[in-house]
Amino acid sequence: MLNNTSLTPIGSWQQYPLVILGGGYVGKVLFRRAMAEGWQVFCTSRQPHTHLTDMPSEHRLGFDLTRRETWNDLPSSLHIIWCFPACPLNLVREFMASRPHLPIRMIVLGSTSAYPSEGTVVTENRIPNVQLPRVQGEEYLRTTAGAVVIRLAGLYGPGRNVLDWIRKGKIRNTARLVNLLHVEDAVGICLNTLTTAPEGSIYLASDGTPRPWSEICTYAEKKWQIAIPPFTSTTDPGKHIDNRKILTELGYTFRFPNLYQALDQLESQKLDER
Repeated sequence: MLNNTSLTPIGSWQQYPLVILGGGYVGKVLFRRAMAEGWQVFCTSRQPHTHLTDMPSEHRLGFDLTRRETWNDLPSSLHIIWCFPACPLNLVREFMASRPHLPIRMIVLGSTSAYPSEGTVVTENRIPNVQLPRVQGEEYLRTTAGAVVIRLAGLYGPGRNVLDWIRKGKIRNTARLVNLLHVEDAVGICLNTLTTAPEGSIYLASDGTPRPWSEICTYAEKKWQIAIPPFTSTTDPGKHIDNRKILTELGYTFRFPNLYQALDQLESQKLDER
């Protein structure tokens, strides 16, 4: 594994296959973007021929962390972007021990829920809750295999419209801060990190503007005439995820830095599809 990634041309990385472990919401968008950018991409699922039907069959792989017989289906030399929770720890350890050698590059996606809601600013220097099984797996892969850990804020985008969450009564109208990230930016950050980030790094990924749910509800009501629940108090203040390390160290430019503009685009797309 190489340490000085910033000096390595992207073409050098792309000679090795990129395997996306987990073809869920992020994994499917990541697959499409990576293919468009010239990567040789494979995506995994426990049931690839059922869950990955929108991908060419030659790019689907069966993988289940709980089924050791699927582990050998992965290429021997590869990059990995690990999209599902890296747990339980014992299986993560066993899987890595079964590999002929370490991945050339490894990205592990976590969640900013690893940090407590204290109403404070959270940076990469904050120690996560190591009692969480997925955090244990992330830290194991980071410290033993040089994985880069990206902890994502709440994801939204096509198929995950924040305004639909309000329509369906999934959101409480409170002053609790929420940190959000468009799925296209989550994917962009992953691919940027794959070729530029130092091994063992941690990044917190959000659009950088935490907002109270009450503010988002008010916007939904005024702009889109969406019925919202009455305001209720809460003892959970939320938190402020600081994304400056992504901006300064990776030089990443957000495609969707403004939540409300992104929501307007999602709503307009829905109207166009009717």
